[in-house]
Amino acid sequence: MNNSAKGSLVSTRNPTQVAELAAWLAILATAATMFLLVSLHALSPEFSPSWRMISEYAFGHYAWVLSFMFLSWGIGSWALVVAIWSQVHTKAGKVGLWFLMIAGAGEVMASVFDITHPIGHGIAGLLGVIGFPIAALLLSVALGHNQTWNAARRPLLWIANLSWISVALLAATLAILTMQMARSNGGHLPQHAPKSLPPGVLALDGWADRLIVLSNCAWVLVAAYHATQVRRKHSDAGGPSLRPGTACGMEAGL
Repeated sequence: MNNSAKGSLVSTRNPTQVAELAAWLAILATAATMFLLVSLHALSPEFSPSWRMISEYAFGHYAWVLSFMFLSWGIGSWALVVAIWSQVHTKAGKVGLWFLMIAGAGEVMASVFDITHPIGHGIAGLLGVIGFPIAALLLSVALGHNQTWNAARRPLLWIANLSWISVALLAATLAILTMQMARSNGGHLPQHAPKSLPPGVLALDGWADRLIVLSNCAWVLVAAYHATQVRRKHSDAGGPSLRPGTACGMEAGL
């Protein structure tokens, strides 16, 4: 094998290996996110998951666990961008990748700016909570155009829709809780979160908040796992390119 052939082989193999490693990193980081979230429920049982936001764990004794949860969440999103970048070929899909990076930035920001930093935490929440559903929908459609992603298209679309539905549920349940709390307090909201809900107040906003995290994590896990399968099949076949419509590993004009 001459030097040019060796160079060609290295140039086609290394990106594939990096993408597969990134996919596994996304899986591990996302699994860690869910584990840390479950751990917070056990470590801080004083925060009722039915109506206390995940961010409120920062008021407890294990704020550092919450920070690691947000950090691993963001790492998982960024790692997935690296894992699937070469497999997204539409303009809308590329926009989705950028939104996924933005969502990851919001998740990482939340690890630094907790709820005690309202401005930074608000920006982080806006980037993460709004950015991810947009990314998931755009990328689910874009990846669905690839024949190698046909098996994952339906679950990705279902979970992507669940991600924005969970955001809508959070907005609705928060509005209902606000009205109920105001009514039970003579038209005024309490200045601080009470230790328990007043009689007659039914709250589900905490579960909606956790559904956002779980649906986002589920989407990343499905996408990352399928990315590993695509890379493995590609490696077994010995093909140098994953792009459709190319021949002999040559990407015309790219």
